[in-house]
Amino acid sequence: MRAVTIRDMSSTFRRLRPVILILPIVVVGFALIYSLGMTHLEGRPRDFWSSLEWASETLTSTGYGADAEWHHPAMVLLVIFAQFLGVSMVFFVLPLYLVPVLEDTLSGRMPRKIPKLRNYVLIYRWGPAVATLLDSLQAAKVPAVVFEEDEATTRRLVDRGVRVVYGRLEDGDPEPEVIKRSRVIVANGTDHDNGAVIIAARQFGFKGEILALARDPFHRHPMTRAGANVVFTPQHILAAALAARASERITPRVAGIRQLSSHLDVAELRIHRESTLAGKTLAEVNLRRTTGATIIGFWQGGEFSAQPQASDRLVAGTIIVAIGSPERLKKLADLARPLPSKGPIVVVGYGEVGRKVVELLHDAGEETRVINRDEGEGVDFVGDALDHAVLEKAGIVEARAVIVALSSDSATLFAISIIRGLSPEAVLIARVNRGENVNRIHGAGADFALSLSHVAGQMLSHHLLKESAVAIETRIKVVKLKAGSLAGHSPTGARVQRRTGCSIVAIERGEETVLEFDDAFSIQPDDTIYVCGPTQGIARYRRTFLKNAK
Repeated sequence: MRAVTIRDMSSTFRRLRPVILILPIVVVGFALIYSLGMTHLEGRPRDFWSSLEWASETLTSTGYGADAEWHHPAMVLLVIFAQFLGVSMVFFVLPLYLVPVLEDTLSGRMPRKIPKLRNYVLIYRWGPAVATLLDSLQAAKVPAVVFEEDEATTRRLVDRGVRVVYGRLEDGDPEPEVIKRSRVIVANGTDHDNGAVIIAARQFGFKGEILALARDPFHRHPMTRAGANVVFTPQHILAAALAARASERITPRVAGIRQLSSHLDVAELRIHRESTLAGKTLAEVNLRRTTGATIIGFWQGGEFSAQPQASDRLVAGTIIVAIGSPERLKKLADLARPLPSKGPIVVVGYGEVGRKVVELLHDAGEETRVINRDEGEGVDFVGDALDHAVLEKAGIVEARAVIVALSSDSATLFAISIIRGLSPEAVLIARVNRGENVNRIHGAGADFALSLSHVAGQMLSHHLLKESAVAIETRIKVVKLKAGSLAGHSPTGARVQRRTGCSIVAIERGEETVLEFDDAFSIQPDDTIYVCGPTQGIARYRRTFLKNAK
């Protein structure tokens, strides 16, 4: 915190100077008029000091001493005028002069410098996106400083122990030293304010990297020309992730299987409440033995597990991803419930994110139905997304998936609850603004909830901390590989999943495709192995079992 400086005191005096100059003139003027009136109109002369005392008592509304009665109409009118003027001064002088001065004095004590700190990440403006980024920077032990223009936000950040510098761009803040001592600048304000920060930083001679978040994609190039190294549009990236959750045409859940074998298929199924699988672990249901299908992953609370463990529990609402022959998947579907594979995709909300979602879905050839409160091009149903009649008219019941892209998290929470009641089987996908609301929206019935703060924070963390991947989309692959060092071993005995995170889902031997094997089954050198797992797991499998394979 900084103390009040001479510059601050000078500024305060300039603000109060009109009051300081005018108030004595008004008081003395009324004292002289009162003295003359009492002498010539009332016949009761008053000296200057008695008149001055009357003027101050009247104008400040503190009450009277000896003088409390007048008879001449002119004197009565003078007293009434003075009383109303005094009250008016209380109501106008305080809010117009004294309150702003008090606020300026308090803000003058807010942090404007960060002593003994260098080589930090300077973040312009606090927000959900940088909250996620700050968590990542703190975990990586990278210092960060927030430059904030809002006083209330600054005080909250100070109370939370966040390093923050307060100032206003229009006043020439932040100070050049704050910029020069940083190593990276992240601009998270409005697009035009971000541009001003970028230009100011370059004019101050800042040579480090500048990252910016743009609300409008058309502002990316102007920000780049102003001096930004990288400009992200998190709303459009969030829209792409939402669309990919709804349509396999954009991002298949399991990549590669369609090109590998006509004997294999993949299915996504929801564990419904009445299912015999609900509440049991994978070890207890032993689906590979009872149905012949292999569980290669599952979604719970919007998180995908690509390495299912025997102790994992299939709670109601879990979406499992299984691979196997059509007949074996049919057996599994009898126990669970397949997700809808046909029907329109309903988009609720047609703001910037909703429009981009619809654009991506149309490019993929998907049928969409758009619900929005206001009319506009591209809107199919106008009305409140919380209205049952509007939802039913839009065909929520027959929808394959519903994407809720509303701008308010509270509205999203309520909409998800209503839609889940109307369409128990549809895939519900929610756009969330604040990361802390994700769990609540999952609890309301959403299958997937993607937060703007998480997407933006991950992009920035990925760039700043050089992380290997941005985990917005989780995908698993099925690849066809040689037997390698697995030849002569059993798929179960080699502990493939424990060592690599992948599963052997099928083995091709000549013209035959083997989908079920036990401990006695032995892999032959000429066999072709169908391996399923995440990208990193496939890489580990190659290093472990195909290191010397030709």
